[in-house]
Amino acid sequence: MLDQLWELDGSVSLRTEPFGALAYHFGTRRLSFLKTPELVDVVRRLATSSSVAVALRDAGVPEPHWPSYLRALQGLATGGMIRRRDTA
Repeated sequence: MLDQLWELDGSVSLRTEPFGALAYHFGTRRLSFLKTPELVDVVRRLATSSSVAVALRDAGVPEPHWPSYLRALQGLATGGMIRRRDTA
């Protein structure tokens, strides 16, 4: 996942909250909690970053913390909140 292109699904809206954000998928009606502002920053950076690793680095996430962020991103991907971005 680190070298892949991802983005927030177009049917997902993020609502900033003190703890991070709520992500609501209008197609599936799923609600997910992004539990830290840093994770919200990473998710927002995905659309313009050349990889997940770049989004993590640009958001200031220390490398030792990357595995927990990758687990969170994988959960968001499994839930349809983020999707692979086309390279075209």
